[in-house]
Amino acid sequence: MNWTAAGGKGHPPAAGFVHDALHYDSLDDLVDVAVPFLRGGLDAGEAAVVVASDPATAALWDALGDERLVVLDRAATYGPRTPGAITSFRRLAERQRATGASRVRVLGEVDRGATPREWLEWERYDAVLNEALRGWDLWGVCAFDTQRLPGPVLASASCTHPHLVTSQGRTPSTGYTEPATYLRRLPVPDEPLESSPPRFSAADVADFIGLRHAVAAELAGLTAPADVVEDFLLAVDEMTSNAVRHGLPPVSLRLWTAPDRIVCTIADGGPGWDDPFAGYGPAHGEDLSRGGMGLWLARQLCDHVDISGGAHHPGDGGARVRLTTLLR
Repeated sequence: MNWTAAGGKGHPPAAGFVHDALHYDSLDDLVDVAVPFLRGGLDAGEAAVVVASDPATAALWDALGDERLVVLDRAATYGPRTPGAITSFRRLAERQRATGASRVRVLGEVDRGATPREWLEWERYDAVLNEALRGWDLWGVCAFDTQRLPGPVLASASCTHPHLVTSQGRTPSTGYTEPATYLRRLPVPDEPLESSPPRFSAADVADFIGLRHAVAAELAGLTAPADVVEDFLLAVDEMTSNAVRHGLPPVSLRLWTAPDRIVCTIADGGPGWDDPFAGYGPAHGEDLSRGGMGLWLARQLCDHVDISGGAHHPGDGGARVRLTTLLR
């Protein structure tokens, strides 16, 4: 295919972040579309990178046959949590730019997990990426295996990627939704544990040190790696501190534990966050000395961070952050 507009008309997209989706039915289908994309980048002096499943990577490597192709480990690049994936691609762009590449073309294929909860996290990621990588010289093509992925995941691709690509070329996605609007519309999943009595609760947080000790004591008896528990405890600290500093009283905390997960909600009477991209990078960019890292750290330390109430769901009253860590 000609990697321009459908039918081969026009020119490749201009510099800056480009975010396309590719649905493929077979490895031959993937090769037919992705190899010209990668080869076109190499011929233009750009870097070409594959971050995909083992079968897809092997097929693309065999078909392209170019030692300049960069193959990255999928698990290490995307990581288990979405803010880490955003950081990985920024670092990738910086490394390739240092080698003289004018742009980086990436064929990426996320392992989207096996549950609707995991699918939602990566759906959020796809929408956030449009803003988080804005201005970066990356042209990403996200591959979706139509034989393996469920219908809701495949349908979300057209909403979170401005263009779709096939063997006929690139076409604007008619379902694409402006990222902030799309993120605000996504549901906050139910957590069944919240309908049961909490293992621990604090109705009006005032003593940070005492609260930390109390939560740590509740978590001490869990059958879980110490570093997992410590990460969760740090996320609770960060979100409680945020609620006290930026929200309105009273600040409350509730904690639940189950054999497979730990859940904690921190609530306050304030307006909450109106920024749907909050926590997918430091609040003040590269200047970490200015703080604003609490929610960003929490998203990296926990498997799921859900925000409700406040500006997100005004009818709920107050603002609430729910932290969930899976005990694998």
